[in-house]
This record gives sequence, C-alpha cells and structure tokens, in this order.
Amino acid sequence: MPVTVELDAQYRQLREECGLLVRERAFIDVLGPDGAEYLQGQVTNDVESVAVGEGQYAALLDRKGHMQADLRVLRVGEEAILLDTEPAAKDAALRHLTMYSIGRDVQVLDASAERGAISLLGPRAVEIAGTPPLPEFANEATTIAGVEVVAVGTREGIDLLHPAAERERLVAALSEAGAVEVSPEAVEILRVESGVPRFGTEMDTATMPAEAGIVEDAVSFTKGCYIGQETVARLHYKGKPNRHLRGLRLSGAAAPGAALRLGEKEVGTLGGSVVSPVLGPIGLAIVRREAEPGVELAVGEDGVTAEVVALPFG
Repeated sequence: MPVTVELDAQYRQLREECGLLVRERAFIDVLGPDGAEYLQGQVTNDVESVAVGEGQYAALLDRKGHMQADLRVLRVGEEAILLDTEPAAKDAALRHLTMYSIGRDVQVLDASAERGAISLLGPRAVEIAGTPPLPEFANEATTIAGVEVVAVGTREGIDLLHPAAERERLVAALSEAGAVEVSPEAVEILRVESGVPRFGTEMDTATMPAEAGIVEDAVSFTKGCYIGQETVARLHYKGKPNRHLRGLRLSGAAAPGAALRLGEKEVGTLGGSVVSPVLGPIGLAIVRREAEPGVELAVGEDGVTAEVVALPFG
C-alpha cells in the first residue's frame, strides 16, 4: 500500500515528536519466591541475573528448540516477574509455564484482562511521560495523571503498563501533554526499518532463535539448562542455520504472506511489508540460506521482485 499523507504525517510524528499507540499485548504474572529460579530453567536468557527494576528479552522453546513465544521479562518486585508477549503466543506460554510449575512455590497467572500497554515513541516520549530516561527493559513504578503505571524503557521511547480500566484516562492525559495517537501501520514502518522480527509475523512455532537473528539479545550461553538448550547450543557452536532473517528491498508494494521464490524454488514467505517514506517498499522475511544478500527473489504472483539485503537496512 502506498504511503498516504496521513500515514506520512504519523511517521514524521514518530520520528520528530512523540506518537502514542495503544498496544495489543498479553501479560503473565509469575509470582512467588521460586519465580526467578523457575523461569531460569524454562526460558533462554539468564533470569536470575535480573535485579528488581531490570528486564531482558527471552524466548520460550519446545524441546526441539523451536519458539513457542518471545517474551519481555520484567522483574517488577522481589517475588514478582511480569512476562509480556504477543497475544497469539499467550495460550502456549501459559500452558507450558503452568505445566512445569507443579511442585514449586510459584504462581503463573494470566494478567491480560487486568493490564494494558501504551507505547510512547519518538524523541519526546520521556518528556511527555514525565519519567526519567530508562534503558531498554529497565522498569519502575510511577504515577501519571493519578494512574499507577509501570514505565518500561524501549528502543524507541517508553512503554506504560497500566490497569486496563484506566486506559482512556491515561490516553487523555498523555494526549494533553503533547502525544499524538498513531496507527499500528505507522509503527510497523519503524519496526521493519529497524529489522526487528515479530512473533506471528516473521517468527512462528517453526522458527529457531538463530534463524530469527535474536540469539545475541535473547539467549545466554553461560546459564544452566533450559528446555530446548541442546539444540540452540549445537546450532550456535557447531552448525549454521538453514534459514536467516533478511531485509528485502521490494520493487513495489507486496502483501505479507506472499511466497518468495529463487528461480523455481520457494525459499520463504514475506513477513512485515511496508512502504517507508525514507527507504521505499521494504520487508522482512526468514529465508533459506541460499537467498543470501544480493540475490533477487520473485514475490508472489504480481511481478514484484525483492533484493535480499543484510540487516539493518543501509
């Protein structure tokens, strides 16, 4: 879809001022004295190293090393860890974490109905939130317009995790402070430009962390065992992934989900696809190894082509 004037204006708001997006996220509370120790054996990153007020990125895998969910792991209290994930991954994550928690002093609770998330993105995000600048994943409890929130640092600004019932009140206060509501389509342009994969778009339950390019951020190789560790370690130290996350420079707009072909061979599926005001039509995809940077792929059936490029986009 071509960039519209409205979408272009939202993009400029995100890049130059502050955009506000009400997020659709799922939340899982992990409570109790055994919470960090329990998660240490379940997810890919080193949860026990995270202090209160800190956080990290991690993945939840099956025994073959395939992703079941990607997670933002936030230590919000001594015995309270908040997991933030995509709604499509919530049920699998809840089943997994509930099943393996038996016999431990830990509670795993679906908190999605009680919590919401608002993202402030752009150079004025911290100013409008009225919070100190926070490194990515760092978090602190604060109050905005009388609403108790957890402020979380992000790459593009700050997220405000809030009681679901207070969403309208919080949006109104932030808008009055200078934030401008933007669409998910505008924020998707930023994500694709940054080369950040999303579960349910580029990543799915057939994806391994190395294929998605998230190992550096999401995986610890110095912690103890966790489910799926053997496959992740073997691929990291001894093998090469058969697929890789790549950027695509498209000859025209293309719909997510379109087949990507190298000659007669299908090598992947188009994930996020946007028309960037700066870079033009671009996309992300996890493609087979032979679709290396510099190769041209056919996209779908409409004559669109894609040049494979390494990330981040230059």
